[in-house]
This record gives sequence, structure tokens and C-alpha cells, in this order.
Amino acid sequence: MQFFTNIKIKPFEPSINYQHQLMLVGSCFTEHIGNYLADVKFPVLQNPHGILFDPISVCSSLTSYIENKQYTEADLVYLNEAWHSWQHHSRFSGPDKEKVLESIQQSQTTAHAFLKNTDWLFITLGSSFVYLLAENRNPVANCHKAPVQTFIKHLSTIEETIIQLDTLVYRLFQFNPFIKIIFTISPVRHLRDGVVDNNRSKARLIEAVHHIANKFENIYYFPAYELVIDVLRDYRFFDIDLAHPNYAATQFVLEKFSEVCMSPDTISLMEEIKKLIIAAKHKPFNPQSQQHQQFLNTQLLKAQQLQAKYPYLDVAQEINFFTQSLS
Repeated sequence: MQFFTNIKIKPFEPSINYQHQLMLVGSCFTEHIGNYLADVKFPVLQNPHGILFDPISVCSSLTSYIENKQYTEADLVYLNEAWHSWQHHSRFSGPDKEKVLESIQQSQTTAHAFLKNTDWLFITLGSSFVYLLAENRNPVANCHKAPVQTFIKHLSTIEETIIQLDTLVYRLFQFNPFIKIIFTISPVRHLRDGVVDNNRSKARLIEAVHHIANKFENIYYFPAYELVIDVLRDYRFFDIDLAHPNYAATQFVLEKFSEVCMSPDTISLMEEIKKLIIAAKHKPFNPQSQQHQQFLNTQLLKAQQLQAKYPYLDVAQEINFFTQSLS
């Protein structure tokens, strides 16, 4: 018997490989994909502004990388005994204003240079809801636990989102003519907005993203949202909060992602790298035993062979570990 409806996803052409540079921007689900790729040695930069949810914040952050925007004290706000940027995640916040600005500027400089040479840009949108400062209606990316009356909550229309994404895509292709963009919609359910408004929010994102994907070349859609909501379709695939996909659901999506976005050769290489990483994490009962020394020698040889065959791979950490562990 067939217990769930599968989704046929057309493989991406061209596919992603280890010589490609990958940037990921957007919601917390972006970081599941980013961590997965980084763990198996893809060259990755993720969320230089921190986690972002709505299209306005995502577009604003990417535009700032294109322009290499320089943030100043005027862009910071002092709240709850710390300095914050309304455009950045709280991981940049802190009590020292100069250190906050320095951290933001370092991230900007890195993102500008990385985006110029990025082969694949992943954009994961989480919500159509945007928060505007009540005093001037400027959008914010993070509320930093400010009082609720500080903001106006706005549900962006499909047209507003299309305009934001359309302008961004034009600028991205001007800045980096070779970039390819993958859009995804986060399967995380924003239950604080209510079930009805969460579905309205996601539907608007889906419609806007498909409009952009149909309009431009080199833009792709990966159905992470549909894989969780329509294929798995069961609360046993969600965490205890009933909002976030659990480990099993996330792994299912990541496996589908590899199948769709990568060639069989890249997947095969990725599996070899996984084995090497697992070997480096192995905790021996007796590190000095002849058996473990032979294991280290074998793994060192494998790492050296991989490095020689694929010079663009960075397995220096594993090579150093196996070398230093040999007695």
C-alpha cells in the first residue's frame, strides 16, 4: 500500500557540485540546509545578517551586500541595556557599541566579496508578515523584544512581495551575472500568527516566488514546504512545539534536496566525505592500540587521496587530526 503522496521534482540543470560557492539567506530552515552543506565541506556562507523571515528583510540584506553598505551608529538602537540593529539578528547585539558595529561591518565585507562570486544563492522565505516601526513605518528584521506598541504588524500582499523580489533579482544579476537562485518556502509553521493567517502568509510567498521563477532564467524552486506539509503530512514529523519539523522530517527534506540538486557523482563524493568526518569523530577505547593506529593510517591515506583527487576540497582539518593522532 502507498501511505503518502510523493512529489515528482525535476532534477536541477545544471546541478550543484563541490566547485560551486553557495550562499544561503533567510529563515531558520535555511540554516538546516546550510549546516548540512557546510558539514560535508561545501564552500558555504549563510545568513550574514542572521536569521531573517520576511521578504522585505531578505531583500534588504542582499541589497546591502551588493552595495557593501557601511553601517554607522545611526543604524543602531539602545534597548534593554544592549545595542541592536533593527536590520540584524540579535547575535550581533551587545553592550559595546563599537564591537557591535565592528561585527556587522566584518559580516558585510565578507558577504559582499562572497556574493560577487557565488554560484548558487538559496533564499528561504518564512513569513509574509513584516513588522514596521510605528514612528516612521520603516521595516525591521528583528524586534529585539521591544514593547509591542513599538511596531505595526503588516501582512504583505502578493504584489508587494513580487515587487521586492523582482527588484532584488535584477540587481543580483547585474552584480553577479552567473549567479543561480533557489527559492524555498520554510515548512516551519508560524502558529503565533494563528493557523489561518499562517496559511495566508505561506500562500502569498508561494505565489510570489513562482511568479519570479517563471519570469527569470536561472531561478529554481525547491518544494521544502510541500515535502513536509503535503508529503509527510503528520504531526509525528514535527517537534514538541508542533511548529518546527523534527530531525526525521528535516533529514527527509535534505535527502530530497541532494537527489534533486546534485549529480550522482557529487552525492557519491559527499558520502565519502561523510565517512571521513565520522571516522575523525571516532572515540577509541585504546588510542595506542595497534588496531587503532592502523585505522588512523587508513583514514589518513583516504583523506590524502581525496585531497589529491579533488584539490578544491578542504579536508585539511581531518588530515591534521589523523596525522597528530598517530603515535
